[in-house]
Amino acid sequence: MAMAHDTEFVLRAACVLANTGRTHGDQLTEQSQLDEYLTEFGMTGHRDHDDRELQAVRKLRVAVGRIWAAAPEDERAVELVNALLRQTRATPWLTRHAEMPQWHLHLAAPDAPLATRLGAEMAMAFADLIRADELRRLKLCAAPECDAVLIDLSRNRSRIFCDTGNCANRQHVAAYRARHTAIEVCAR
Repeated sequence: MAMAHDTEFVLRAACVLANTGRTHGDQLTEQSQLDEYLTEFGMTGHRDHDDRELQAVRKLRVAVGRIWAAAPEDERAVELVNALLRQTRATPWLTRHAEMPQWHLHLAAPDAPLATRLGAEMAMAFADLIRADELRRLKLCAAPECDAVLIDLSRNRSRIFCDTGNCANRQHVAAYRARHTAIEVCAR
């Protein structure tokens, strides 16, 4: 699937945001953790650096997680994305900056609250997936005891494990060991 570079980028950011509350405990409890997340994805614009802003981003994290959970049900996912678009009052405009020189969309004013800006961009990225009939790219990790979400950007939509806990490697090692145990039992 060919996606606009900003759509793919924002979907990755949404995935990471959702996973801050799903694996390894809550990873979004302090301003420094929010700062680190925003720096990782080069998010710019106005910041309040207060607890209210942090709580608003945590609330957005819950909404993003609900969209992931609803992905198998198109109609429910559409409802949730439309609700997020309405809530953020998304108003698209084209821009580019030194750190991202390609033209891309911003969907809220630079002085809008952080959670509003993030939510609008994430809602639009989800809307792009819906319009392309690609919601099935939003998945939950297939590893037992892992609640992480993932965005499957592979060509054939075959990715089933997340990046958060080394799940693919652990599952492959377990399968290898099970095969070799079975071979040893048969050889006796």
